[in-house]
Amino acid sequence: MNLALNKMDPFESYKLYNALKLHFETDGYDAVKYRYKTRVNAQSFFKRRDKYFFAKLGKSYGKDLIKYYVSNFIKDVKYVGDMLGPDGETNYNDMIKVHESLTYRFKNDINKLSSMVNSFDEMLECQDSEYPVVITAFMQEEICLETVVILHKLTRFMDRADKQITETIMWPDVSRKVHKYDPFVSIDRDKMIKIVKKSFTN
Repeated sequence: MNLALNKMDPFESYKLYNALKLHFETDGYDAVKYRYKTRVNAQSFFKRRDKYFFAKLGKSYGKDLIKYYVSNFIKDVKYVGDMLGPDGETNYNDMIKVHESLTYRFKNDINKLSSMVNSFDEMLECQDSEYPVVITAFMQEEICLETVVILHKLTRFMDRADKQITETIMWPDVSRKVHKYDPFVSIDRDKMIKIVKKSFTN
C-alpha cells in the first residue's frame, strides 16, 4: 500500500466514521444517499481525545477506509478504538476475502440452504412469525451475511419478514444489519439468479 498516495486527512476519516456509525445504528440515516455528510465540525473533532485513532486509520487505509469501517460495523464493533488493532484488521481482511470470492461463497451457501428446505420460497418464509430459515442459518454462522443480503437484493424477502415478525429483542438489529449492509454488497444479479435456480432445480 502506498501510504503517501493513499492516506486520508484525520478529520475526513472522522467524518466517514461518524456517517457510517449513524448509518448502521439508526434507521433514518443513509450514508450513501447523503454522501457521508453529517453535522460535524473540525473544531469539535480536534477536541476529541481519540482523534489520534482517526489519524492512524486515515493514514493506513485511505481510500479503503469506508470498507474498513463497514467491515467492523457489520461485526458490531462500534468504537473506533476497538477497530484499531488486530481484530479490526481481521474483520476487514475477512470481508475483503468474501467479496473477492462472492460468487463462490454464495453458491456454497445456497447449496447448503437448499439441503435444509423443500423449496426456495420455504427458505425465505416466516412460519408462524418465526425467523426465516436463511436468517436462522446466518445467526448460527452456517452462512455468511453477504448471502442474506444477496437474497434480499433478489427477492426483498426482508421487507415481508419485517412486517410478519413481532419479536423485538433481536430481530430489529438483525434486520437493520441486512438493510444497512445492502448498499455495500455489489453483485451480478443474473449470475446469482442462475446459481439459485440451479441449486433448487437439481
